[in-house]
Formats: sequence, C-alpha cells, structure tokens
Amino acid sequence: MGIENMKMPQLGESVTEGTISKWLVSPGDTVNKYDPIAEVQTDKVNAEVPSSFTGTIKELIAEEGDTLEVGEIICSIEIEGGASAPVEEAPKEEPRKTAEAPAAPKSKAPAKDSGNKARYSPAVLKLSQEHDIDLDQVEGTGNGGRITRKDLKKIIESGSIPKAGDAPAPKAEASAPQQAPVKETAPAQPAMQAAPAANIPVVPGDIEIPVSGIRKAIASNMVRSKHEAPHAWTMMEVDVTNLVDYRNSLKTEFKQREGFNLTFFAFFVKAVAQALKEYPQINSMWAGDKIVQKKDINLSIAVATDDALYVPVIKNADEKTIKGIAREITELAGKVRSGKLTSQDMQGGTFTVNNTGSFGSVQSMGIINYPQAAILQVESIVKRPVVMNNGMIAVRDMVNLCMSLDHRVLDGLVCGRFLQRVKEILENTSKENTSVY
Repeated sequence: MGIENMKMPQLGESVTEGTISKWLVSPGDTVNKYDPIAEVQTDKVNAEVPSSFTGTIKELIAEEGDTLEVGEIICSIEIEGGASAPVEEAPKEEPRKTAEAPAAPKSKAPAKDSGNKARYSPAVLKLSQEHDIDLDQVEGTGNGGRITRKDLKKIIESGSIPKAGDAPAPKAEASAPQQAPVKETAPAQPAMQAAPAANIPVVPGDIEIPVSGIRKAIASNMVRSKHEAPHAWTMMEVDVTNLVDYRNSLKTEFKQREGFNLTFFAFFVKAVAQALKEYPQINSMWAGDKIVQKKDINLSIAVATDDALYVPVIKNADEKTIKGIAREITELAGKVRSGKLTSQDMQGGTFTVNNTGSFGSVQSMGIINYPQAAILQVESIVKRPVVMNNGMIAVRDMVNLCMSLDHRVLDGLVCGRFLQRVKEILENTSKENTSVY
C-alpha cells in the first residue's frame, strides 16, 4: 500500500490556476485510473479532472471553492502494490517537496511536467482504456509534449503496447520540430501586475460579489490588450436587404431539414472568413520583434452567459460553407451554456467576430482579443430610410460593422479595404449569388 498525491492539472496552454467547483468523490471512495474525481473551473473552461491512479481516496486536501495553482495538491489516494511506487515518507517529506522539484516515482518513467500529467483528451483516454495503454509510458508529440490520438494510433499499429511497469517509450523525434513554432510565434510576455484594490467604502445594503476565476481572466486580458495594443477604430454601414430576404426565405425549411437555425450571424462569419483570405494581413498577431501572419483562418466568436464571456473558435472557417458555420455556431454556443466547452474549443483563434447586434446594439468599440490584431463587431440589423442611387428614398435593412484594430500591426488603408470587401460580399448575398451549402 502507498499514498500518492494528485495535483491540479493544467487544463489549457495559458491556464495557471483552477477552482474546485465540485468534488465527485469522498474519502473512502474507490476510483479507477481516469475516473472523474472533481469538476474544476478555470479562466477558460469548466472540466472534469480524472484520477491519476486506481485506489481509495484518502483525503480531500482542497475544499470546494478553493482556487489552487497548477501543480498544487488537491487530494491524496491510497493505492495498492505495483500500480505506483509508494510514497512512504509523504507526511515528513511534504514541506521539503513543495519547496523543491518533485522527485520522480522509483518504479516508473521520469514524471512528465505536472501541468501536462492529466491533460488527456476524451479520445486519448478512450483509446488508452480500450487497448490497455499506460499513458505514463507514452511520449507525446503534441504541443508541450501532450499525448494525441495520433500518438496512440501509431503505438496500436506497431503492436508494442506499453503496460504499467514497462520501460518508458523513446522520445518521439517529431516532438521537437512541432514545439519550435510555438516558441517562435508566441514569445513569453511579461506578467501583468495586478492593480491595487480600490478603497471603496461598503455601506449597509451594498452587495460584495467575489471575483470568479473567469472574471479575473477577462479583466486581466482586457487590461493587457488595452495596455499593450494601441487601439484604432473604424465603422462601415452595409445594406443587407437582399441577405435578409434570402435568409428569411430559407430559415423554416432549413431548420426542418438540418435541425438547427440558419442565423444571420453565419452569413457575416462566412463573409469575414472570405475577406480574410483575400486580405491575410488582417489575420496577424504582434510578436514583439516581428508580426506573425497566420496561415489558418480560425474565427473566435463571443458567446455570453449570465456571468461570463467565452470565446470559442471556428477552425478553418474559410473552408466551411454557411451551413457548416451555422452548425458550429450552434454547437459551440450549446457547449458554453451547458458548461461542456473544452480548452481545445477556445484555442487557436486568429480574428474575432462579435455578434453585439443580438442585444440590439447599433454601434460599439470592441477591445481586441489579445494577441489577435483586430475584432469586428456585427451590430443590429435595423430598417432605415435610405436615399438610393436614383434619388428615391426606400426602407432598407442596414447594419453597422465596427472594427477595432491594433495599430502596431494594421493601418487604416488595409483595414478600410478589408471592410469594403466584407461589405461587398454581404451586399451581394442573395438567392441568385449565394448558396448556404
């Protein structure tokens, strides 16, 4: 018998801490390796933390509501025999271990970084359980050494399945070149210093609301963006009368056939993706001594809940149809509101499109989603009298597109041309010119 400590895993690339929102086990419960033991809330996502061992929960060291840094101990588990080397002197050695680098278990491969230890996707966990693969013996080729589904597929095809107690697998040669671009395009940034707490008097009747991890992250990212990026702003008015007529003619049949809504927002996201392909300078990021122009067009979309704002990502949006984009918008919004959004769903965004019009807004100035170089606010579609080219006045469906840009990366000329192209695509969207499939 031995005691092992389970630690707060790193549930995202930039996640530094997590809050135990709910324990799924109690002391004395028996769990298997990879069974969920707790629900953890981070600044990016809510996630279930899997057990790192098979055994009996001995002590819950963190309480519900506690916020711990990545690598801090959350609970201890009593394990049997050969599953892992016992930590016989844990009570005496614990103060020294927290101050020094943790020692590697004696009977296992050298420990992976504590932040990566439990960062396995559901697909990886499922494959490892189906084929009895000991993930501690696998060297991942993903970002930061993460184990991917492709890594496990390769092992399964080779027929050399690593079991508990086996010698560690040799490090994959592909890991180094895959990690190099990350260092190149995302250089370390100095940590933002927290502003001192304001001395605000609290009188009877005032309500003090604790700041959640998500709200802290939003605040930190917004301050960093405004502090580092010199924001400029531009707006363009677009006549979307034909788009509105086209979408309204399709929406009922589309919903019956596809099972989800064909929203106006899907048309705007598609137009932005197409324009970004033609003006790739907009799809860039500031990286200190260079500007990184991203190859993939991954559009972040803002989805709000009652108390937070999440920014999931539509990957390779330029390769998707309007129908495909509408499906992803529905699925990602559903994940946000059901608490099932993962860190993978929020990574890789290169440009943000925000549907502020859903609240009735007609003009706004968005803060750039750091480290991206621009954000586009799609405002509410409003019927207004407009003077037409023939001098006549007609009632048209009009929308404002408001773009905030990082003036270190972008200038008004390219942004103006980009918005003109988005306007052109939207104003020419009609039954004759556009297919949602």
